[in-house]
Amino acid sequence: MHYLIRIALLLVLTSPLLAADWNSRLSGGRGDVTIDDNNRATVRQGGVERPLWDGTHKLEDGSTLIIRQGIAVPNPSVLEFRQQLPPPRVEEWEDNLIVGTSPCERLTRKVCGADNTCSDDEACLATWQLLEQERDERHASHNPNLMTPTSGQCLQAHKDREFFVACRTETRQQ
Repeated sequence: MHYLIRIALLLVLTSPLLAADWNSRLSGGRGDVTIDDNNRATVRQGGVERPLWDGTHKLEDGSTLIIRQGIAVPNPSVLEFRQQLPPPRVEEWEDNLIVGTSPCERLTRKVCGADNTCSDDEACLATWQLLEQERDERHASHNPNLMTPTSGQCLQAHKDREFFVACRTETRQQ
């Protein structure tokens, strides 16, 4: 009997911990989002679960989640849940004044082109969604001239040279 208890205890202590899936709700109650360990995103609506469509999604807590080809770009909430990020801290951009164009406006111009030449690109559509959310956050803010969480996401997106690629107008005009 003690032998079985020792084996069970050994199995529990040496087996890898199963990681839980990250969950949230889409804003407006449009469904429950789940992200598995492989960053595959699904949404449950009306009892039906299916892949979450590509784009930028606003979550119930006001944060955003970007989905590319069914894969979630982990946001700070997902990373913190997985304990890959330290607890939230004040970001270097927080409470900074926006002078001239906002980070999301600059990102949209870069990715979509100054004359919107690349407007059909998937990345361009995502930047427009980010820009709209940044505008909503700024409008709702007590000081609309300050950076918002989405402004910070746009700053990070500027560094993503694989997805948020600059629009090349010379290749589009051919």
